[in-house]
Amino acid sequence: MLLPLAFTFLLSPGQPLPPLQGEFLSGRKATLPDAARGKLSLYLIGFSYDSRFPVEAWAARFKKDYLSRPGITFFEVPIIGGLGMLGKPFIDSGMRRGTPPTLHENVLTVYGGAGALRKAFAVKNDKHAVVVLCDREGFAQWIWEGPFGEARYNSLQSPIDRLLPR
Repeated sequence: MLLPLAFTFLLSPGQPLPPLQGEFLSGRKATLPDAARGKLSLYLIGFSYDSRFPVEAWAARFKKDYLSRPGITFFEVPIIGGLGMLGKPFIDSGMRRGTPPTLHENVLTVYGGAGALRKAFAVKNDKHAVVVLCDREGFAQWIWEGPFGEARYNSLQSPIDRLLPR
């Protein structure tokens, strides 16, 4: 996966999310943020097996608070590079088994491009989650890298409340 030249900079609020091309657990190929256009979207991005723990913690809390609300969605996005790409059938199968079918369109696995995406998201620790809130057009509004924490989660709610009509 090659990133457009426009993504030679680090993602910051107001900039478009780098295109994340992959396949949902349902088997449908997609590119984010295009597939989320028209909805406020939270992207929970992981770059290692260990990052699944903070990604899942962020997802659990977000689903509890927002899954039933119209106009907002989330995506778990594991980025798999290097030798991990050889295990695609096993990785995909394991994720499908561990994810309820109703959420298969909320998990987009990206194989390849990990180095460029690490740079675009300025990843400091592969064990962390990269959390990005994008507006309806795919522009970043809030960005965080780290574990789940109540204080950080509470700081996410302000931009969601501002961007999501009641």
